[in-house]
Amino acid sequence: MNGKDRGILRAHQASISVLQRLLDLIVITTGMAIVILIHSRTLSEEHIIATLLALVVYYLASDFSQLYASWRGERIREEVRKAGGIWAISFITVFLYENFLLGMPFLEDSLLLQWFTLVLLGLCSYRVFLRITLNALRRKGFNTRSVAIAGAGPVGQRLANNVTSAPWMGLDLLGFFDDNRCTPIRLANSKVSIPISGSLDVLVDQARAQQIDRVYITLPMRSEERIKWLVEQLSDTTASVYIVPDIFVFELLHSRTQNINGIPTISIFDSPMTGANSVIKRLEDIILSTLILSFIAIPMLLISAIVKATSPGPVFFRQKRYGIDGRPIEVWKFRSMRVMENGDNVIQATRGDNRITPVGAFLRKTSLDELPQFINVLLGDMSIVGPRPHAVAHNEQYRSQINSYMLRHKVKPGITGWAQVNGWRGETDTLDKMQKRVEHDLAYIHNWSLWWDLKIVFLTVFKGFIHKNAY
Repeated sequence: MNGKDRGILRAHQASISVLQRLLDLIVITTGMAIVILIHSRTLSEEHIIATLLALVVYYLASDFSQLYASWRGERIREEVRKAGGIWAISFITVFLYENFLLGMPFLEDSLLLQWFTLVLLGLCSYRVFLRITLNALRRKGFNTRSVAIAGAGPVGQRLANNVTSAPWMGLDLLGFFDDNRCTPIRLANSKVSIPISGSLDVLVDQARAQQIDRVYITLPMRSEERIKWLVEQLSDTTASVYIVPDIFVFELLHSRTQNINGIPTISIFDSPMTGANSVIKRLEDIILSTLILSFIAIPMLLISAIVKATSPGPVFFRQKRYGIDGRPIEVWKFRSMRVMENGDNVIQATRGDNRITPVGAFLRKTSLDELPQFINVLLGDMSIVGPRPHAVAHNEQYRSQINSYMLRHKVKPGITGWAQVNGWRGETDTLDKMQKRVEHDLAYIHNWSLWWDLKIVFLTVFKGFIHKNAY
């Protein structure tokens, strides 16, 4: 396939972005029109206000999260998840505007829910269709980019493996260009061998001849002079040039790039709860905790009375824990023990622990002792989903024994978490158990999304409340 054919869609990339914006507008407005027809309503000012408000929030959030940027390096599920999350924010904004700013809903709940569902299905399904179509075109050689990797070291091989294992990105890997190697390289965990297409001088010549669209420089950072030379030479070409720093020797946590007054930086350890994500997470916590507290208010009053009547002492137990960024917080629980220990010096509960009251044993087994923590969530100290907060004494003990232990505090502690729904809950009487819990916590932070939070909440409801490891 010639270069002209390969670039047909490339030349219309801006048009594709405009088309997506137009399709989103059509889906959102058509969704409202359909539910109006279903409910046999006439179009009113309230319907128009709700639709316009949702569109404004949707487009602002879309631009902020770069929803309409090139798809080439992003999987379809990530794009669908992003579009769905942005629509959820838009819908929640309309809901809050109705119920809190106006003080009364001007649209029926059933109408709103149907609108949300229809639009969500529409936004996701047309994106899947577009991506399937684009992938089919790329398999035929349309809309591809020719890619060269400068440097055949570990970083270059890792990049090559990612490129060859994801043909949907439409990246045509020409090979490695390296001054010190000449034989093809077989990629790890793959049957693919990537040729050495020449030296760095050959790479520059091909880029000048417009045979290469993208160059990824994966030379080690110690090769500073060679990298500077290569960048200078490639500045005389039309190729897009990217530097892939060899920072993979570190265990990255939600790494991202940031511009500090013109200086680009790369974070090694960062929190996923920044920008729009922090707003989504907080809205999720406020809405869910408010709904849950309204349902459990009477059961909580009942439990309070039972705890007070069956053993001397206060109803609630407050213990000092570490919150986000290691800041101290007070976590609330229903008291389940006869002994009230100091928050900085606590002995973990074990099977047959005689400090636990009979009522307390039931509360701990069913996790009902943790219900007051929804108040912590509403106040902003905790989240519905996140790593469980450990006692201060345990933090000090394990931070010196488990690598990356303190990275758990890059997000707010949660009532439930990925570790808990996978069985790593209750007593951690061995270092291995705590390591497993921390591994799951870090996996959650690294891969956080609104949908994963909802999945964990769902799993908690159906299998996480009662567990054999809770004493």
